[in-house]
Amino acid sequence: MTNLIVLRGGGDLASGVALRLHRTGFQIVILELEKPLAVRRSVSFSEAVYEGAQTVEGTTARLVSPDQLQATLEVNEIPVLVDPQASILRNQFLTSPRSTFVVDARLLKTKPEPLGVNIPLHIGLGPGFTAGENCHAVIETRRGHTMGRTYWKGSAQADSGEPDGDRRRILRASHNGMLISNARIGDHLEEGQLIAEIQPGDGGDNYLILSPFKGVLRGLIRPGIRVTRDMKIGDVDRRNDPALCALVSDKALAVGGAVLEALLMFMKQSESGSMAI
Repeated sequence: MTNLIVLRGGGDLASGVALRLHRTGFQIVILELEKPLAVRRSVSFSEAVYEGAQTVEGTTARLVSPDQLQATLEVNEIPVLVDPQASILRNQFLTSPRSTFVVDARLLKTKPEPLGVNIPLHIGLGPGFTAGENCHAVIETRRGHTMGRTYWKGSAQADSGEPDGDRRRILRASHNGMLISNARIGDHLEEGQLIAEIQPGDGGDNYLILSPFKGVLRGLIRPGIRVTRDMKIGDVDRRNDPALCALVSDKALAVGGAVLEALLMFMKQSESGSMAI
């Protein structure tokens, strides 16, 4: 396909979207922060920013500069650019606006800043986006009967502030400081086992992050990152199966399928000249 998808964000949900699109023939470029904050790092293409390359379920993403974009696409890899402001949208490489679409998978959960460029299809994932106002289509990301549905008018459900399932599974920073890891993603954990520490900047004792129950460490933010109080830093999975840590989630694939549906609907109706979606 000649269409290029600019995917803002390379976390676990965004990576599920990237896999769906890449496997069906779309060319994708992922835009990330200088220091990504993914928790499920083993299935997040954003890790390429730190490691140079990241392979998820057989697909490789590679950190590149803008001049390496085309060469990376030609070897069937996903280029990753450090470009939080989406400056690539103004690059001469993207001279045909008809072939460039944007999917915002950053999960900001707040109203995003304007793109500042005219894009024929801008898809937003989750809360903060309103179709017809700050994007063309919105994908529901909250679990339930509406997850994965595409809205061409209106918004996704508002952010509940609560995680899916047992809220204790989400590990949050108790204080500001630097994260020190005492466990690796995929490790079996016992209730109360030390997972990580937060080193404060005042020279005081480290704050301990303990496992809330028996399970597997499904995700942990990258060690050495400076975290802030209440920031999501980890995820413990009761299913206790380390193999799941290497697979994108059912939610990510469902949302990815919805993005694919929205893209194909738009392309089909564009070809027919009817845009009454």
